[in-house]
Amino acid sequence: MSEEDVIPPAARLVRDFVNTFEPQVDEESLTTPDQLRDWFAGRGLLPPGARLRAADLAVARAVREGLRAVLLGHAGHPADPAALSRLDQALAEVPVRMTFTETGPRLVAVRDAVFDQALAALLDAVRQCGAEQSWARLKACARDTCRWAYYDASRNQARRWCSMAGCGNYVKMRRAYAVRRRRATAGPDTP
Repeated sequence: MSEEDVIPPAARLVRDFVNTFEPQVDEESLTTPDQLRDWFAGRGLLPPGARLRAADLAVARAVREGLRAVLLGHAGHPADPAALSRLDQALAEVPVRMTFTETGPRLVAVRDAVFDQALAALLDAVRQCGAEQSWARLKACARDTCRWAYYDASRNQARRWCSMAGCGNYVKMRRAYAVRRRRATAGPDTP
């Protein structure tokens, strides 16, 4: 079983949405409303021919970066208050309500706009993560240039990096180098 296999579908959806922007290489996957539509349609959250507006793209990106800030908090870092404020403002643009089905509660959009429906489904995935206790396992990488979202499947939920082989080694090697450099410049008599 791979690490990807243990990630609940709702957590995977949220993680993948946050990772539509990769800060480390400044790579944006959602540059047009059509790309946003294709991303949602590819996950069954929108019909393939739906039309989205530039305003929808702006709201989606604000939600994404707000979620990234929340995931940084899950990893023990202070969340950017401005990103959280923009998240709250964006969510106010797309009101949702609770509904009940035979499978349990769900969040759905109040309005019939296709973007509202897709975003409500994404928010319902966040709700579902909370219900299945996977929400706190979604984190953003501790490497300040990375911030890639990942699912912490470790037993003690103490993972700090998206990848130990990549970001974890980089951060640890930089720390070790800084310690060696400090010792070398401090001299032999310095504790």
